[in-house]
Amino acid sequence: MEHVAARAPEPRGAAGPAGRLVWSRRLVWAGLLALILLRAFWLGIAPPPPVAGDPLERLAAAASAGSRDSRLEVTLRGTLLGDPQPTGPDGACRALLQLPAGRTELRFAHCPSLHQGWRLAVSGLLRRPEPAPHPLLAGPAERLQRQGATTQLQVARHEVRWSPATPIADLRRRMARQLVQRAGADRGGVLAALVLGSARVPLPAEVREAFRAAGLSHALAASGFHLSVLLGVVLPLGRRLPCLPRLGLAAGAMTLFVLLAGPQPSVLRAVLMGALALAVLESGQRGRPFGILMASALLLLLLRPDWLADVGFQLSVVATAALVLAATPLEQGLRGLLPGWCPGWLAAATAVPLAASLWTLPLQLFHFGVVPLYAVPANLVVAPLLTPLTLGAMAMAAVAALLPGLLAWLLPPLAWLCGVLLAVVQGFAALPMAQMQLGRPTPLLVLLLAGGLLGLSLPGLWGRLRWRGLALALVGAAVVGHLALLRADRLLLVHQGSRDLLVARHQGRAALVSLQADPFSCSRARQLATGLGVRRFDWVLLLDPVAPEQPACWGELGGVVLASEDGSLPLQPGQRLHSPGLSAEALSLDSRAIRLGVGGRPWLLLPDRQALWAWRDQPGAGRAEGIWLGFVPRRSEGHWLHATGVAPVWLSGNRSTQLPAAWHASGASGWLERGWG
Repeated sequence: MEHVAARAPEPRGAAGPAGRLVWSRRLVWAGLLALILLRAFWLGIAPPPPVAGDPLERLAAAASAGSRDSRLEVTLRGTLLGDPQPTGPDGACRALLQLPAGRTELRFAHCPSLHQGWRLAVSGLLRRPEPAPHPLLAGPAERLQRQGATTQLQVARHEVRWSPATPIADLRRRMARQLVQRAGADRGGVLAALVLGSARVPLPAEVREAFRAAGLSHALAASGFHLSVLLGVVLPLGRRLPCLPRLGLAAGAMTLFVLLAGPQPSVLRAVLMGALALAVLESGQRGRPFGILMASALLLLLLRPDWLADVGFQLSVVATAALVLAATPLEQGLRGLLPGWCPGWLAAATAVPLAASLWTLPLQLFHFGVVPLYAVPANLVVAPLLTPLTLGAMAMAAVAALLPGLLAWLLPPLAWLCGVLLAVVQGFAALPMAQMQLGRPTPLLVLLLAGGLLGLSLPGLWGRLRWRGLALALVGAAVVGHLALLRADRLLLVHQGSRDLLVARHQGRAALVSLQADPFSCSRARQLATGLGVRRFDWVLLLDPVAPEQPACWGELGGVVLASEDGSLPLQPGQRLHSPGLSAEALSLDSRAIRLGVGGRPWLLLPDRQALWAWRDQPGAGRAEGIWLGFVPRRSEGHWLHATGVAPVWLSGNRSTQLPAAWHASGASGWLERGWG
């Protein structure tokens, strides 16, 4: 009898030739990914210096020559990189100007009729853009840095040197203009955005906010969905064509998409991913969607590493990865949870927005501090409308470009359907707590949350109890850590120019004291409230002797708003603003000195020198745990304050000399914070 020795199977993961090849490929990809991300991250935290000849050099030269003015009268020549975009209801607008060396942002008091590609000679005051005074606030310096500009020019005069033909930009404007004229600003703007993207269309602010609150902003942003709809029409037309003409037809459609929507990061990501997928399919291979996504994203980051910090690029890549990796496992899980009477398509339809919402949740919190609570049901309801609306909008855009006279006959049914979409979006946006203001968590908590959500939704991990437990622990740690930060007692000062905002927090509640009552201060206060997770201040105290220009704006921020109406003090001695753990009371009749209570800890708010004198001359002013000065004290005043022993002392503004211990200055634009517990 012949005995055959059974060969023991190789242990899992044994290093055979095929295994070594697979691991070698994985190591190469991992190394390439690490290098590209490291380069992009490094350029994000240490951007390259301005190129030689940048207008910033003129400002530096003027400063080194002893000029005290931070602005400089200059004349620049360059090419507009885009049409001027409105910046507010006052008619002002801005546009980027490409110079022979570097870029600058043009600021117009009244929006002129200028177009992308025109060459201009502009004169005005050149200045550095102001940085954000606090990480939760937006600043022009950070925005322009992402766009490659280092200066701003307040335009006094401009002259068009050459207005070349711009057929693509003209076509884009004609499409948008015809749709808006025929269907109205709201419906026509939405239809134009479905073709060109919301970045190219001046949508009404109310419409943008409604889509944002409903969690449907992605529907108006040019992305992979719009490209897939376009290719879904074009590719069947070339099904019977040979390979090269078929690919040429697809390439033409993708090129047209880029030209109309513009070379935005999310647009280029979608086009590159579509091109790679088509190339793989035409070669007879079976492509892996996640590999194609990563290859396209890495290639774009290799060419433009600064896009790693672009919010649109981040959301586009993460949402696409969620659809590729997590949608199917979530669908399978939902099929087991839904009752039997639910239709079969409901699990698949719900899994797509649920996966995208879960995976993009850490990014939404990190960048905005707001979560659209009804994003999943809103996406589920509008999904049947988006595809026919997008197809119809593309068809109407073609008609607007070729036969605009037919729009009056063809557009009304599509405009009616767009009205249905708007009604649904506005209905979801009007629901209670449509936008949950959870505040912006720290980067560490964002990483914990992202890791936990990743572990809960990745394929194969649902059945492994240990991984699911670890993922739940990470999510729990992120939630508990963020709630602890939100409930901690804190006092925050934000100083910018002549404006000061003080936010006092106690056990999740908050109050606001503002030195100015102008609309800009109100806008800044609203941004702070969103970033801090404050839905509404208990009370708002405005120390400006001038009545607020927009009282409705302040009224939306606080339950009680106390402001001056006739130049008198908003808070008189004997009066007291109070909510649990937060209080404010006046110290004298002839100053704006305020005693602020934060969880039982008294602070003195002395906006000006008269307030300091009033406190100094008042023997029974009482103790204080800290002092805020809205001005830089004289030497004698500083010595007296130091002798009182009250610390810390906060100063709004710059301080040229060295500060005593426990004294802190905010700088011309900055912030100070103190926390307890």
